[in-house]
Amino acid sequence: MSHSIPDLQSYLQTHDQLQTAIQGLNAEQLSWKSSPDQWSVTEVLSHLADHNIVVSFRIRQILAGSAVQLPAFDQDPWVSGAKANEGSANDILAVFQALLLYNHLLFQRLSAEDWVKTGINFKGQILSLTDVVQSFVAHVQVHLAQISRIKKALEAQNARV
Repeated sequence: MSHSIPDLQSYLQTHDQLQTAIQGLNAEQLSWKSSPDQWSVTEVLSHLADHNIVVSFRIRQILAGSAVQLPAFDQDPWVSGAKANEGSANDILAVFQALLLYNHLLFQRLSAEDWVKTGINFKGQILSLTDVVQSFVAHVQVHLAQISRIKKALEAQNARV
């Protein structure tokens, strides 16, 4: 667990990283799936927007001093229930960016003491606000790698055709 203020530039850059990752993909490529049980790039982006919503709530729970366990969510039903693959990647990224910017405005008002406030996640682990923000950035990195794998699978598929 870290108790320093996180790198907020890395937090804000997650949007640009995602935008760069999907650059040049058309709507068909963004919604392509290697198999029915795998996510498309659009579905990955939708998951990250959902994750951003949940993390935004966790941040506020921690700052409010709530003793309630920080919420978790079941990602696959959220993505399928939202019919994410029928959505627009650009619209999803706009929501993702709006949440980043809104949270960043909040972060700028926080004191060093706020960053060490804690909550308990669904695994029973105690996490500081800094931990939550750093975990969010790391989570986006995992899904950037997933997007890269999807793009490579799509390229391989197109090479076979």
